[in-house]
Amino acid sequence: MIKHIVMWKFREGTEAQAEEFLTKLQELFGVIPQLKSCEVAKNIGAGNYDAVLVSEFDSMEDLAAYKVDPRHVAVSSLCKSIRTDRVAVDYDF
Repeated sequence: MIKHIVMWKFREGTEAQAEEFLTKLQELFGVIPQLKSCEVAKNIGAGNYDAVLVSEFDSMEDLAAYKVDPRHVAVSSLCKSIRTDRVAVDYDF
C-alpha cells in the first residue's frame, strides 16, 4: 500500500475557493477507483500549512493513474490557482 500525503498553503483572500477545493477533493473518494482511502482536513492550529490530504493507494501505478484522472486534474487545477505552496510525501506501508 502507498500512503500519499499532501499539504497546501493558500493565498490570503481565497478562503471560499479553498473550501470548494477541499470539498471537491474529498468527493473524489468513491468516484476514482484507485483511491482506497481519503482524509481531507483544514489545519486548526496557527501557522504552518492550511490543509492536508492523507490518501491510500494499492500501488504507485494506481497513484499515477489517480493523478492524471480528469476528475482529479479538474480539482487540482482549482488548487493550483489559489495555492502559494505545496508539499507531498509518498511512502510504502
